[in-house]
Amino acid sequence: MRFGMNKSRFNMKKTTYILLGLVLGLSACKTKKSGKLEFAKPDASQSIQLGDPIQFQLKFNSPDLDSVVYYIDDKMVASGKDTSAVQVDSKNLALGTRNISAKVYQGTSIDSANAYITIVPPAPKEYGFEIVNKFPHDTTAFTQGLQYENGFLYESTGSGGGTLTSLRRVDLKTGKVLQKKEFDSEKYFGEGMTIMGDKIVMLTWKNMEGFVLNKSSFELEKTFPYKDSKEGWGLTYDGKRLIKSDGSNKLYFLDPNTQQEMSSVDVYDENGQVNFLNELEYIDGKVYANVYEKDVIAIINPETGIVEGRINLVGIYQHAQYDNELNGIAYDQAGKRLFVTGKLWNTLFEIKMIAR
Repeated sequence: MRFGMNKSRFNMKKTTYILLGLVLGLSACKTKKSGKLEFAKPDASQSIQLGDPIQFQLKFNSPDLDSVVYYIDDKMVASGKDTSAVQVDSKNLALGTRNISAKVYQGTSIDSANAYITIVPPAPKEYGFEIVNKFPHDTTAFTQGLQYENGFLYESTGSGGGTLTSLRRVDLKTGKVLQKKEFDSEKYFGEGMTIMGDKIVMLTWKNMEGFVLNKSSFELEKTFPYKDSKEGWGLTYDGKRLIKSDGSNKLYFLDPNTQQEMSSVDVYDENGQVNFLNELEYIDGKVYANVYEKDVIAIINPETGIVEGRINLVGIYQHAQYDNELNGIAYDQAGKRLFVTGKLWNTLFEIKMIAR
């Protein structure tokens, strides 16, 4: 009986393998690839400006084919009966790297080609600057966050260059520190901050943790964890959402009540990703962002991630390349005054943007 059962199982397995082989064989006949297909257009890794047409054209040795289907990120965008060029609109595509592919159907065979393109926005408006005024700035302040309110500057500092992590209220005209809360600099490296009503929200760098403090007393009210953004760099508030950077090309949008991340947007200019977004300031619907180790401020549309403007601040202050960078943007909404400073700088500048 045991032998009979084994034989029966053997026959069942044999039948199964035969059927499976037939299925795979038929499948292979339907999806045979010749490996002769590639894109003539667009060029591999080509950057295409958002809104410009994308030209698709294939290199294929055989003139006999049934149809061609083109895809962007697995969504069909065009088809044809030969490999002649077709044009696809790019205006509704997301910024960044997009996967393009084509499938050629020829009898029972299917051949495919794959490539990548990068969708980028138009070049932003370029600005220079004019110095309107200068104010003293504490040279022990390793500036990470800066905001203006009612004649005072609120400033968060990190523990770089031998300094201490702190939160400060500073007199704009004199640069005098009027109020200061220090943190355990062995544990916390302070980063960006923003005012949110009667609260101050402040980030730490690598602790995956932020603080909510009372604006008047600087007393700590709560802490909150990070989520997808693994580091804290810059922070601002648009009246509805906290907007956070983490040193990448992303801006994260946080619920102001829970401080939890809700969504994000990738930031691009005409050259591609804009990485190392640092200290942030929300001004008239745009996010102004320092770019780490560059004397540049990117003006970003937070809804699209497009860099719409760029302020070149090269030459505003002679500073070392490291631990002395431009970092700190504040705006006086009532007086329409724009302030900038940097880590351990002795001066805070009021500047005027000059269109180029």
